[in-house]
Amino acid sequence: MSAQHGTDPAGAGQHRVVLTGLGVVSSIGLGAEEFLQGLREGRSGARPISVFETEGYAHANGCEVVGFDPNDWISRLDAQQLGRATQFSVAAARMALKDAGLDVGELRDQRGLISIGTTDGESYDLDHLVQAELETGPEKLDPVATRRVPAGRLSAAIAQELGLENVEAVTVPTACGAGNYAIGTGFDAVRSGEAEFAFCGGADAMCRKTFTGFYRLGTIAPDRCQPFDIDRKGILTGEGAGVLVLERLESALARGARIYAEVLGYGLNCDAYHPVAPNQASLARCMELALENAGVSRDQVDLISAHGTGTKANDSTEVAAIREVFGEPPRTVSMKSMLGHSMGAASALAAIGCALAIANRFIPPTINHVTTDPECDVDCVPNDAVEADLRIVQNNGLAFGGNNAVVLLGKYDGQEETA
Repeated sequence: MSAQHGTDPAGAGQHRVVLTGLGVVSSIGLGAEEFLQGLREGRSGARPISVFETEGYAHANGCEVVGFDPNDWISRLDAQQLGRATQFSVAAARMALKDAGLDVGELRDQRGLISIGTTDGESYDLDHLVQAELETGPEKLDPVATRRVPAGRLSAAIAQELGLENVEAVTVPTACGAGNYAIGTGFDAVRSGEAEFAFCGGADAMCRKTFTGFYRLGTIAPDRCQPFDIDRKGILTGEGAGVLVLERLESALARGARIYAEVLGYGLNCDAYHPVAPNQASLARCMELALENAGVSRDQVDLISAHGTGTKANDSTEVAAIREVFGEPPRTVSMKSMLGHSMGAASALAAIGCALAIANRFIPPTINHVTTDPECDVDCVPNDAVEADLRIVQNNGLAFGGNNAVVLLGKYDGQEETA
């Protein structure tokens, strides 16, 4: 295990890893600046779903991305040949590249990693293909939509759009924790020297299949998401993409890059306890693994960005696990109150929110909050953002099947890496 801030005890061959670029496609804003403003304002992305037919459902609010034109960001590839989730992924990578101030020509000479997490891949297209097959038969399936389906395109299309040939491009299918899994993958590659940079995060597009699955489970809220509230009624499905640029500290300093935060470490585990129910002991252990990997003590954590879905089971179990690890926990918020549950993009967007919170000295609120459930007794920063000097922030990601992923980000302390 690492002893301090992502370096091994002997300091052998390990680099400090910093976050220098952010790309955001979300229901509360496109790009890092709009996203930051939305988080500060406590903006809600909830609105009636329009991307698929909702007739027959008693309620159908969601957190859709609006005002997104893929051609604003995608220039090398034909955007119409890409599925909706891949469009989000590629656009967010373009945004992150620009935000980091990187020269893509120079990146092409370097070894890199592209790691994108997802829950549904291109299930939005699969929905339409299944409907078309039922109505007209397989012989009339749209070949363009069929070619858009492979989930590997979420990462491979970034490499193609940016012209990066000396990269490994992986798509991580660990559902709602996949964004954090992808960040951990990028962190390991850059820290070890295997890659000089990483584009990592998550992307998903809303689809009828996933909405219906949660609806049948009874976990879709009628109108809004209320994490930690005694009257919480479930999730709102969402969509979007969050892509982060990771690079070595010495690289960022050499080019005078803006450093949003330092990636300190992460923890992963899979308990396989239940298909949908979270396990308190396993989640607590994952948080402990992340703290150990980052070389951070629990009393150093200033803020927890919870998975915080707004379901009865998730919120009470997650808070119990947080209390098991931290005792009296730091402020604990849920950005899903604003963004809905964007599936594979969720923990990536939350990680970007954590980095923006560190860099801009504030804590995003948990909106729609009225009365805290006694089983969720945390300071969730209800409804209004607060100013705060954050040094270390923890970002939780939980997924069906017991896939847990926790990432620790820290304020860059201005000290250069020592030999």
